[in-house]
Amino acid sequence: MPASAGLALAAGPGLVVSADFPGGSVHVDNLDQEARAVHFRPADHPERGWRCWWYFKVTGTEPGETLTLAVTGDGFALPDRAAFSLDDVTWNHTAPGRREKGKVTYAVRVDAREAWLAWGPPYLPRHAGELIARAEKACPHAKAFDLCRTREDRPVPALRFSPRRAAEARPFGVWIQARQHAWESGSSWVCHGLVEWLASSDPRAEALRERAAVTVVPIMDIDNVVRGAGGKNQKPQDHNRDWTDRPHWRSVAAAQQRIGDMAEATRFALFVDLHNPGPGDREPFFYTCPRNLLTPLQHTRLDAFLAAAGAEISGPLAFTGRTRESGANYDRDWKAISKNWVHQHTGGAGVAVTFETSWNTPNSTQENYRQVGRRLGLAVERYLCGLAGAGATAR
Repeated sequence: MPASAGLALAAGPGLVVSADFPGGSVHVDNLDQEARAVHFRPADHPERGWRCWWYFKVTGTEPGETLTLAVTGDGFALPDRAAFSLDDVTWNHTAPGRREKGKVTYAVRVDAREAWLAWGPPYLPRHAGELIARAEKACPHAKAFDLCRTREDRPVPALRFSPRRAAEARPFGVWIQARQHAWESGSSWVCHGLVEWLASSDPRAEALRERAAVTVVPIMDIDNVVRGAGGKNQKPQDHNRDWTDRPHWRSVAAAQQRIGDMAEATRFALFVDLHNPGPGDREPFFYTCPRNLLTPLQHTRLDAFLAAAGAEISGPLAFTGRTRESGANYDRDWKAISKNWVHQHTGGAGVAVTFETSWNTPNSTQENYRQVGRRLGLAVERYLCGLAGAGATAR
């Protein structure tokens, strides 16, 4: 019989597949003990978004043996390389899988009696909670808070950095969030790296903390992350199509309220929504608001931020200047996309963007995602330093 998320499948002694833990997701079509092969697909969560996220544990392996793992699904469920761990903490890539129509097969050597496999390195509420606790301990200007409680009564952990003293009369305002789409785990690892850097003793991190009030939310769609669902295009609507005057999702409503408060209390400068893009997008890029809707000041500041990002986000997952607009020709609900809502509600001077970090490359790893986050932090610091030097006064 097939096994879905939260269940285990065992055909007598031997391999056992389970996903009965936060974020777990698997539907086992066939477990071949003799061939040491698992044929599976992502678990189905009706109305909870795309069926693309998978994450499960295999026990009963013989150290040194090679397992065959064959996943069936659409393109978003089929990475060239799966994520693989022996401790559910440190994740590496498998070798590239053998691709067929609607299917990828991976050969995985397991040097232990258990292993974890996933679409990408999982990032769960426990990761966010541990990160925020460490940042709060390391940095006296960092304060943990819950953005809200979800519809399923889970807290949405967040972190606020308040300047000890503003270098100018009023601090700049910066809001950074990740994971409006639950399957995009790499976006939370980018956020993780940014927070680690921002809470550090790096002189440029200290300079940013002196100049800006920064709020960071590592996971917006907590419920679907815990459930192991994809989240994209869920019912009644996608989190990133919920930015309206009457949002359904509590994290969106709470973010709107706090962003509005930030725009009143600071010189609102930057909103960044972190995502992972399609499987064919092999380098990071930014979605911007339609240029024809930007004020001359916003044009100048957007160009300044993109230049800062190009100068700082180097390395294996480098930003090389690629951008796309998401307006009326992109989606009929384009006005309900987070960055477009922020653009319309923060005073006409700030920059609002979506940053897409590629997930389907050999370089799309835990550490490289974190490096992108650190480099993004440097880009924010460079951008705000330029605004301060220009004597920015507009809200």
